[in-house]
Amino acid sequence: MGLSIQTTEFAPEEFDRFAAKVRTDLTALTRLLARPGFGEGEASIGAEVEFYIVNPELRIHPINTAIAASARDPQLTLELNRFNLEYNLSPQTFKGSPFARTEQELLAAITRINQHAAPLGGELVPIGILPTLRQSDMGAQVMTNEPRYHALSKALIEQRSEPFSIHIGGHDVLNLEADDVYMEGANTSFQLHWRVPARRFADYFNAVQLVTPIALALASNSPSLFGHHLWDETRIALFKQSIDSRSPNHKTWRHPPRVYYGNGWARSAWELFAASASLYPPIIPLMSDEDPMAVIDSGAMPELAELRLHQGTTWPWNRAIYDPTAGGHLRIEIRSMPAGPTAVDMCANGLFVIGMALAVLDDIHHLTSIFPFHYTEHNFYRAAKYGIDAEIIWPHKNQVQLQASPLIAVAESLLPRAREALGQTGLDDNEISRLLGIIEGRLQSRTTGARWQRAITESFMTAMTPDEAFQSMLALYMVNQKTNRPLHEWRLSP
Repeated sequence: MGLSIQTTEFAPEEFDRFAAKVRTDLTALTRLLARPGFGEGEASIGAEVEFYIVNPELRIHPINTAIAASARDPQLTLELNRFNLEYNLSPQTFKGSPFARTEQELLAAITRINQHAAPLGGELVPIGILPTLRQSDMGAQVMTNEPRYHALSKALIEQRSEPFSIHIGGHDVLNLEADDVYMEGANTSFQLHWRVPARRFADYFNAVQLVTPIALALASNSPSLFGHHLWDETRIALFKQSIDSRSPNHKTWRHPPRVYYGNGWARSAWELFAASASLYPPIIPLMSDEDPMAVIDSGAMPELAELRLHQGTTWPWNRAIYDPTAGGHLRIEIRSMPAGPTAVDMCANGLFVIGMALAVLDDIHHLTSIFPFHYTEHNFYRAAKYGIDAEIIWPHKNQVQLQASPLIAVAESLLPRAREALGQTGLDDNEISRLLGIIEGRLQSRTTGARWQRAITESFMTAMTPDEAFQSMLALYMVNQKTNRPLHEWRLSP
């Protein structure tokens, strides 16, 4: 959605032409996938990190356009709401210490952007949902004044034809309605991109789908919204409901939610793109002049702009990405993990999910044959709600009957396998030991960002109002975050 558009009004025939071009792009993708050598090459990673902007009182500060104008950084982009920014990190080859390079780039970017934010009374905070966010902070007035966001909002509202309903249960219960998509901007994430071989894309994608619930639980960092203690990773429920364009009163067939976990185990890369085209109506029908078939006939790499744009307006928690650069390749975008607490924690989360996926990759055909897909979707929402206390259904290589297991026990069993699998790649041993040591520290201390936030807030509540407690907790969080010490080393008392 980082595109530049000039209009929010489209005629019906524009949607028809766009849908037809997406189908042409899918045919072109079929040819590309059959081209010898397509999508081969070195594995790599990339990442996007979203931030809140806060003022000195640790409330939202809607100044993203002013910061961006001052910083003039091409890797910094505006987000849906005016109190959010996103930084796009440089791709790194998956050898040596790619996450250390990512970590240092991110720390430098935060320092540099904060130098532009400080004169405006602002500061960046990487955190899944801001604990001091108030319901009165939200509304159409906080949405960034960019045509692409107006177009997105208009399309989703027209499809739904009534307010967006949000219901989240947990320690507390939250029910509310929103008349626009601004609630989506309450979520900030760490989105990891992993380039994998195109010929085995489905295997890699299924492996990521299988292990994502475990990574999500250990990364959880969004336990509250509007002063309510909700899920360990409340973002998952909030994001899905905040842009659910399906009308509850629709009496005929309706498409699935645009935020979803998946429609089954993937059998090919192509079907992941084809499913989004067949299941979801276009919402921003921008057309290019490209003839993708002619481009392929010439031996070049097509942009497939319409297919990529349509794919970018559906939000599966793990998303297939086609990229024409670097000789053309496919990536898995791992979208479910929250921002924060620290740069090194986010890098540890990224390495852990890749390591677990590599650990199960050789057995993935067997595991997906004995493990119905809806169980991994079940695991995902259990992990989001209960975090490290979740029980999940987990397939074991020699298991005859599926059974529930504590998620933390599954994580502990996968950690040494992830370490071994990563040791067979081109990564430095120090990179693997340092980052997986952080995951081991969380497992041993039974600490996640969500658990730390909740424990500290409850400690403060013994002598403070809830509002003061959330604010004091956030102040302590930001002090710790700036040290870049991993979360499991933070004190669990104020």
